[in-house]
Parts: sequence; structure tokens; C-alpha cells
Amino acid sequence: MKRIAPALAFLLFATLAFAFGFSARDVWAGRRPDLKAFARLAGREQSLTPPEVYQHHFDLISMRYVKQVSVADLRHAAMEGLVATLGDPHTNYFEPVAAERFSTESHGDFVGVGARLADDPLGAKVATVFEGGPASGAGLKVNDVIIAVDKKKVAGIEISEIVNKIRGPEGTEVTLSINRAGDATPRDLKIVRRRVEIPSAEGKILPGNVGYIAVSNFAETTPKQFGHALDKAIEAKATGLIIDMRGNPGGLLESAVEMLSKFSPNQTVVTMKFRRGQDRKETASDQVVSFPRPIVILVDEDSASAAEIFSGCMRDYKLAKLVGVHTYGKTSVQNVHSIPEDGSSIKITVAKYYLPSGVNFDRKVDEDGTYVSGGLQPDFKVELPVGEQVVIGDPEKDPQLKKALEVVAGKA
Repeated sequence: MKRIAPALAFLLFATLAFAFGFSARDVWAGRRPDLKAFARLAGREQSLTPPEVYQHHFDLISMRYVKQVSVADLRHAAMEGLVATLGDPHTNYFEPVAAERFSTESHGDFVGVGARLADDPLGAKVATVFEGGPASGAGLKVNDVIIAVDKKKVAGIEISEIVNKIRGPEGTEVTLSINRAGDATPRDLKIVRRRVEIPSAEGKILPGNVGYIAVSNFAETTPKQFGHALDKAIEAKATGLIIDMRGNPGGLLESAVEMLSKFSPNQTVVTMKFRRGQDRKETASDQVVSFPRPIVILVDEDSASAAEIFSGCMRDYKLAKLVGVHTYGKTSVQNVHSIPEDGSSIKITVAKYYLPSGVNFDRKVDEDGTYVSGGLQPDFKVELPVGEQVVIGDPEKDPQLKKALEVVAGKA
């Protein structure tokens, strides 16, 4: 048997040692050795697929960065960066907590006590108590300050964390310790958690017997709430209707279509144009409600997406006038895809929509992001005064609502 030349033996030993050293990091990490990476180093493979590039750099950072890093944080950051490269403000990645919040807003209900909270130095101030909810039944009131949850003080804690402490499994009990104006000492309220429907369409009757419905967003539950408020206005024999879409960021297209079905049955709501040139029309069904009275819709720059679809269609079919200032100008349609492995989700723009009139009102901004043009322009432009006290929904302290009342009455 011939002896292996010393130079060849050394080369063989070096190659085996390098291969062992290269694969050891994967073995120690519990992974199969990356043979493709070894081939690239050996000059046998020159190109990487995008997933391989991502995995390569992910591994480098997670194993070699000077400090220990969270694998989950790296993954979330990578997804956020991927989405950011699109330059589309409406395509978003939601890490698990944000994804759950977004899902709750879309569904329109949650398990809790039924209240909206605001920041307070002592804990959380009650901003709204939902009518018919468990908090309302237990006696919680607006402006109460929650200072403890289940006897544990919450001063200095983020409002989102306080909310998480208050929420819990349906049917369980939570004790809120509150400070109330006029009380010498805090009081405890025991509240049983249950499923609560978030108010997104709330109605009332204004002076002159004019119906008023404020729609804050378009969730799954919004059409039902809107229909209930509209029925009350009809029962009151309202002389007109004001639908307040100010500050409404939009939501579910299906909810806007269902609400439009009460006014413009069997009519095209939007035409959506997709990536490969396909068109799809959304058409209102026949749920028409007889309301032969003037309708005015209040809008502002924060009225977007489904709020613009509803407002624009009502005007296109000559069913309503718009009062306020221009809307946002969001003409894109998004689909939401959940990522079940970790509870995150991604919202992706899949199409552009056009109203029945076909007018393109997409928002245009300059290089600094300042509004240039776009959005629906109102029939009656009314800006809110700067430096004056404005109370939204109060006919005496809300100039836009005051103008809407004039339009309904035929005085404008």
C-alpha cells in the first residue's frame, strides 16, 4: 500500500478540520449542518436565494452579536423592515400584542368590563363606560380613577398593562379600587368579566328633532349598531340625519357596504383594481330603509378608507351632502393575514378602489409628507377654529355640526 504524500495528508487533514469547525456551530445549535453555505465557501455555489440570505444574516447576528439578543425581537424587526421597504403606509406588520389589538378593533368585541381608559398619574381615568356593560352595571362612572386592580396599585403603569390586568377569562371577577370626586376614601367595585361589544355607531336626537349618528370605525358590529341608531331616528320622526365620520380611520369594507345597503340598494359601491388588471365590484344588497329626509355627512382629514367609501358613495348617488374639510385620501384595499406560529399578522395592500363616479382622490404629499391634494372635498367647507373651545357633537360649540344642522334645515 502506497504511503500518502505529507503535503496531501496535510491538505486532507486541514479540509476535514475546516469542515468539522464549519459544521460545529450548527450541531451545537441543534441544526443540520448548512451544506449550501459550505459549498459557497468552496466556490461551488455562487448565488443565494432571498430566504437563505435572510437566514444567513439572522444566524450571524443571533450567534455573534456582542450581546444576547431575542430571536423573537429579531424576527419582528426583520418583518417590519421588509414591510417598510414598500414605502406604503397602509401595509403594516403587527407584532403579537398589536395584532391582538387590531383584531379586537376589527371584530368589535372583547372580554372585559366595558370601559375606555385614559392616562392618569394615579393609574387610569375612566373616559367612557359602555352602556349595558358589566362596568356600567357595577356602578363605574366616567372620570372615576382606577388606582388598584385586585388590590394591587397601578400608579405609574402603562395604560396598556392596566388594561391587560383588568381583562381576563369570561365569567371571572376583578376588583377595581377607584377614587371618585366627592369621596373621602377609595371604593371597591367587584365586576364580573363578560363579552362586551365596543360602541362604534352611537346615536342621539339633536335640537330640531334631527337624528345624529357618530360612527367611530367600521367593525363587524358597526352595521348592527348603525341600523339600531337609524331605526331610533326614524321612530322619532327625525326631520333629517347627520352622520358624523370625523376621525373615523375606516375598517372593514364589508361593513361599509352593508350600511350603504340601507340607502342605495343593489348599487355598485366600489370597483377594485388588482395587481394583474383584474377588476372586482362590491355591490350593496337590498336592505333599504325608508328615510326621505335630508342627510349630511361630517368629514375631516382623519376620515379615511371605509369612511370615505361610505361618504363618497352617498354623495355620488345624491343621497347626502358633505360638510367639514377634505378627507384623508386613502384609496387602497388591504387584506390581513395572520401568522399563527407567534400570533403576529401582516396587512397588505392588494388593490386600489374607485367610487361609482370614478374620480381618483388618492392622497398626494410632498417630500416632507405634508398634504398637497387628494381626499373627498366637502360640499360645504367648514374648518374648526384654532384657539377656541370646540366640543365635538355639541351644536353650540361645534361649528361643523352647526353648519350641518343648517344644511339639513335648508338654510345653507
